[in-house]
Amino acid sequence: MKAIAIQQWGGPVEYLDLPDPKVSPDQVLIRVRSIGVNPADWKVVEGGGMDEWFEVHFPLILGYDVAGVVERVGPAVTQFAPGDEVIAGVREDHIGRGTYAELASVPVRMVARKPSNISWAQAGALPTAALTAYQGLHRVLGVGAGDVVVIHAAAGGVGSTAVQVALALGASRVIGTASEANHDYLHSLGAEPVTYGEGLVERIRELVPEGADAVLDLVGGETLDLSFQLIGDGGRVAAVVMEKYAGNGLPVFSTPDGGDLQIVADMVQAGQVQVNVSKTYALQDAARAHAESQAGHVRGKLVLEVA
Repeated sequence: MKAIAIQQWGGPVEYLDLPDPKVSPDQVLIRVRSIGVNPADWKVVEGGGMDEWFEVHFPLILGYDVAGVVERVGPAVTQFAPGDEVIAGVREDHIGRGTYAELASVPVRMVARKPSNISWAQAGALPTAALTAYQGLHRVLGVGAGDVVVIHAAAGGVGSTAVQVALALGASRVIGTASEANHDYLHSLGAEPVTYGEGLVERIRELVPEGADAVLDLVGGETLDLSFQLIGDGGRVAAVVMEKYAGNGLPVFSTPDGGDLQIVADMVQAGQVQVNVSKTYALQDAARAHAESQAGHVRGKLVLEVA
């Protein structure tokens, strides 16, 4: 099969012929149609201390998101069958077998059914954004009916999904920080946009003098520090980028879970959550997609498509 992989930390990112993956008893072999591009993908290329946390195998196939058609299932798999259209967010306890490939062998516990009302590109964009948004808002922050929620970097792939998931979970108001160029976009998702930068706390406090019930920070650094000034009594702060802990901040480390992914997929099917794809690239152009992602300010998600 063709795959995008690195053979050492730092790259280069190469388009290689590699052996087809094996299918263990509890795995699903997916013929890949699309793959979401995440910042974690190019951070893996750089290394970032991954070999301190995980067993690493080279050549290392990149990628965490996948959408495609089931080609074969292991003998222990009863939930899916060849021909099923599926999505998955994939992360195992080792690094080496990612999803930037024509075929991906995925543990069945990570697989969900693709919503029928979205394209393949949208389906590939969904898993990591959906899991991070849902697990951060529901499992970590406990967002529910009537809550006021602040989401930082709300126009990005995870942020735009989180805005919609928060509303689907019953939040009464969602305030999203973004550049002015993305304010109309956030309005269309149901959020109240606020421009980030100097005076951010004051601008949000004008909207919510009593403070927010929950803040989901997708930026880190100074934004995380400021987030604790945005909550009211009993408010909670959670962040994906946790360089340090402060106050009662909680880390969000999304976990591949087919059940959680199916919940958001059902929200998509019901029209509660839209998936915005900013741009698509061919699989062999993954390095170009990484460069665009690394430059920042992508609205929605970048996606690799497999012919």
